[in-house]
Amino acid sequence: MVNRWTELITKLHIHPLLWLVMALGLMTGHVKALFCLMIIILIHELGHAAAAVYFSWRIKRIFLLPFGGTLEVDEHGNRPLKEELAVIAAGPVQHIWLQFAAWLLSANSLIEPKMFDMFTFYNMTILLINLFPVWPLDGGKLLFLLFSKYVPYQKAQQLSLSVSCFFCAICIIAVLAISPMQLSAWVLLVFLAVSLYQEYRNRHYAHIRFLLERYYGKEREVRRLSPLTVCADEQIYDVMLMFKRGCKHPIIVEKDGAKLSQLDENEVLHAYFADKRTTSSMEELLLVY
Repeated sequence: MVNRWTELITKLHIHPLLWLVMALGLMTGHVKALFCLMIIILIHELGHAAAAVYFSWRIKRIFLLPFGGTLEVDEHGNRPLKEELAVIAAGPVQHIWLQFAAWLLSANSLIEPKMFDMFTFYNMTILLINLFPVWPLDGGKLLFLLFSKYVPYQKAQQLSLSVSCFFCAICIIAVLAISPMQLSAWVLLVFLAVSLYQEYRNRHYAHIRFLLERYYGKEREVRRLSPLTVCADEQIYDVMLMFKRGCKHPIIVEKDGAKLSQLDENEVLHAYFADKRTTSSMEELLLVY
């Protein structure tokens, strides 16, 4: 376990945007502001990482950005919802004790009031930005988590991306109307737009990884059975699009309103991934089983 905690240091990566901000801060003499920014961003991301380590998640890297960061993990939607909620919330929670610590230092005259005001501004700004409901910010991840609790994984992806695009567009309109020359706002918006585009392009890959983990028995949150009733002429992949997190799906196959048979979801996953029956219908699958 100790090795896993110390390994976090090797996972840290600084995004080119943050290198640029650091260079500009040093060149313009804003060393204190840069120090505040780096402390807040680092603690925020280490909060996510510490929670991930606690739950034995597989961490790929920790990317630090000027307005926060991203924790990249090798988990694909099959961890318990409570675990994922804890990992996401562990970042924003750090801002609470950071602000309290800064207040204590200021109250005991260990830092100047100006320094305290600067720290408070950056701390609250980064917290609010990260809670905005746009992927891949913490607010966007919480939104996806909420959707995936009630609708199939693939549908939750679609809803999350749609809502994120809507709020991103609102932000662009607001910046154009209020402060079109605000460079930092445009840097953030460009990053979000690029991230949303990449997530959209990778949506099918993400869904396949979600299904693969179920197939290999890595579904870690199976609390209830949730039967799916499908038509005999539906294709296997279309049926798998209905799979939800935290559920085990007995699949009832019907034809002309009458029940033909019932399959376990593992039989459907096996047919798709092992037998390569990617275009077969459920009726054709019944001939095999």
